Amino acid sequence: MGVFDRLFGGGKKKISKEELETRGEHATGLNIPVDEKFTINFTKNGGKFIYCENFNEVLDGLNNIVSENNWQNHLFYTLDDNLKERFVNEKLPFTSLRKESDIFFTTCENLIAHNGSILVCSHQIKEHKLTELPTNLIVFATTSQLIDSISEALKEIKNKYKTRIPDNITALKHFQLSDENKNDFLSYGSASKNIYLLLLEDY
Repeated sequence: MGVFDRLFGGGKKKISKEELETRGEHATGLNIPVDEKFTINFTKNGGKFIYCENFNEVLDGLNNIVSENNWQNHLFYTLDDNLKERFVNEKLPFTSLRKESDIFFTTCENLIAHNGSILVCSHQIKEHKLTELPTNLIVFATTSQLIDSISEALKEIKNKYKTRIPDNITALKHFQLSDENKNDFLSYGSASKNIYLLLLEDY
């Protein structure tokens, strides 16, 4: 099963990959829901995701990603204690040593609809630069983390971590270099990533 086989579920309108790509050309300025805007911009950036209605579907999606990439014998590099706790009953092969894995498994702070980026901080990546992370990324997030802009996300971080604001707040934006983003100064010094998003419905 391909990662685009299920984009939206439940009572939501299903959107084909072709429609996303077509609408993505005109996504900027569209008065559309935050989740749809994120989907358009995220896939336009080169990201791939699976929408999941429950945690069992998250596990199915993760297994599909592993199968499609032949990662059955690979360790999952992670620095995120919250992620380890969430998947503790699944006995995933986690490692905290970068050299042991070419797959980085993480959560995030927010999903930014305006530009289809994923906001992370020191809680997910410690002090590491994006270029120091493996080429392959799997991000586990929830629909409640969808937000329209980076400024709104920064306000949420400030409210969430009132006693100590985390360091290394960074946005994963350009997952594959293209003619559109190759001259974007935000992508300078960053490496292209093969990124998958497991998006769990939690509303």
